[in-house]
Amino acid sequence: MKKINAALILAGAMGAIMMLGSSSGQTASSSAGSRIVPETAVVSYPDHRPAALYRLEARDQGVVFRHGGGPADCDKLGARDLWAYEWEGTYYMNYDGAGPKGWLTCLAVSRDLVHWTARGPLLDFGAPGEDDSASASYGVTYFDGARWHMFYLGTPHTSPAPDLIPSFPYLTMKAQGASPAGPWAKRKDIIPFRTKPGTYYQDTASPGHVIKSGGEYLMFFSASMKRTIGIARTKDLDGPWTIDPAPIVAPEEQVENSSLYFEPANRTWFLFTNHVGLDGFEYTDAVWVYWTKDLNQWDAGRKAVVLDGRNCTWSRRCVGLPSVIKVGDRLAILYDAPGGDSRSHMGRDIGLAWLDLPLLPPETKSPGK
Repeated sequence: MKKINAALILAGAMGAIMMLGSSSGQTASSSAGSRIVPETAVVSYPDHRPAALYRLEARDQGVVFRHGGGPADCDKLGARDLWAYEWEGTYYMNYDGAGPKGWLTCLAVSRDLVHWTARGPLLDFGAPGEDDSASASYGVTYFDGARWHMFYLGTPHTSPAPDLIPSFPYLTMKAQGASPAGPWAKRKDIIPFRTKPGTYYQDTASPGHVIKSGGEYLMFFSASMKRTIGIARTKDLDGPWTIDPAPIVAPEEQVENSSLYFEPANRTWFLFTNHVGLDGFEYTDAVWVYWTKDLNQWDAGRKAVVLDGRNCTWSRRCVGLPSVIKVGDRLAILYDAPGGDSRSHMGRDIGLAWLDLPLLPPETKSPGK
């Protein structure tokens, strides 16, 4: 089956893209690839949540998509929480546009990852009382060779206007489309999975990266009491999913959202995710990566900082959700951030950073192993 989107990480070469900006701090990337190395400035959190002891230094290019230019003010208040992939020579970016009525998954397209055209919302709000009545956002796609599937975040609750930030519960909902650009039709008859009281996903069970492994599909979804990543499984993308009884790493890790890349050079999976830090209040402070050779076995000690205030050229304190795409001999990392010293959920733009391939885990064993 042709694997054509970020759910299976395409190798779509788009030609040379000029690199702008430079990273500060420790440099770990070269033409020979990007190696994970020991972190030289380990962060300490007030509540002693785990820190990353390694670093995989990305080179930041800066902002490539600014909020406020979407049709009908669809992203007037911000653009964030993106899902990016390639199809037939075009890059597609589903992102959360914060508009006057709330947050919806919107579309932008590009030929080079640098110049984007905003196309507007792909989904609309559900009717009053429905699970997506307040937001239909973060649309993760998968193409099965015949149909396009979208798993998106729905919620009936938000913060007060004007921000209208989606609030718990975060629910995974389903849509299907004829193409990446749509039209997308909601499948309200399909409930992939829901939150469950007394579990690690009692407050949120929102969508994540979908891959096919053997005879089943795996979704690395976001879960919380505390934030973590769980695996949901199914053999039918139009059917229900079964959720693993434990997350891939402990909830104390405080990570959410997922974008995976498989490195054929060493047969290693890399899961890029958003870390939530603490400094007076919680906010997204970095992009982290975990690595493993077995999708069903993850070691919390095998994690590294990829992008934070040290190497992001335009957002010194807050760095948001990542989405990765293989482009020739590099890995592109698209992410959101508010810029400057802001830690706000609002007013975010989309940045681009790069890692040279292959990605190389450290030769030493992970801490405690």
